[in-house]
Amino acid sequence: MDRGYWIKQAADKPLYPELLWSRPENRMHAGKLLIIGGNAHGFAAPAEAYGEAMRAGAGTVRAILPEAIRKIVGIIIENADFAPSTPSGSFSKRSLSDFLEQAAWADSVLLAGDLGRNSETAIVIESLLQKTTIATTITRDAVDYVTATPLSIAHRQNTTLVLSLSQLQRLGIALGFEQPISFSMDLLKLVEWLHEYTNRFAPHIIVKYLDTIFIAVNGQVITTKDPHKAPIWRLRCAAYSSVWWMQNPAKPLQALATAVHETVL
Repeated sequence: MDRGYWIKQAADKPLYPELLWSRPENRMHAGKLLIIGGNAHGFAAPAEAYGEAMRAGAGTVRAILPEAIRKIVGIIIENADFAPSTPSGSFSKRSLSDFLEQAAWADSVLLAGDLGRNSETAIVIESLLQKTTIATTITRDAVDYVTATPLSIAHRQNTTLVLSLSQLQRLGIALGFEQPISFSMDLLKLVEWLHEYTNRFAPHIIVKYLDTIFIAVNGQVITTKDPHKAPIWRLRCAAYSSVWWMQNPAKPLQALATAVHETVL
């Protein structure tokens, strides 16, 4: 069978070195990233994403966190803004206007996670995705929100999901995708699954299975071995992906592949 849609990337040799050579030299031209995340019981995800995005080469990074943690966060996250929160400390429906205002400033958005479980937060995340077309990367428990309302991202362009295999399995079920994901499937079967899935649904997919990171964009699949086999990978990969994609908006596959390469170095 011809699998011309599958390319293998070596961990020590990027597929698209021209992207590395052509990076913006001045941070003023390196893009503006907005990170959204956190709740009263945790804000590690947006804080870590902020640091990783700066290391990845973002020009400017801003973060929006719930108002409930303003006193806790203090100056831990530079350029942090705070949006209205629920009594339990998650984003409330009233935070949507803040999200939209900041998204209008940004070139890209990263939903970094630690959002907690809250029905108002679910509404505001869904509304943000419906009301904007900005390039948006979604990871950690933010993926669980869009899995609960899969039509919000099924055909939304400019969307990247950095998720676990179990989250991808649940998303496939939620969207009624006929082919199930099995945790015993081999690498080739997952490549074929991602090829079919991203031919049918719009979001780009980045998922790790065993010691391999898979990138799927519009039916094209790139695999990269992770020599470190790090168990915690999604947030760093999502931050790097947001930055590289933001700087190469017309080349999502190449940008995400380069981001993954930089992540596993």
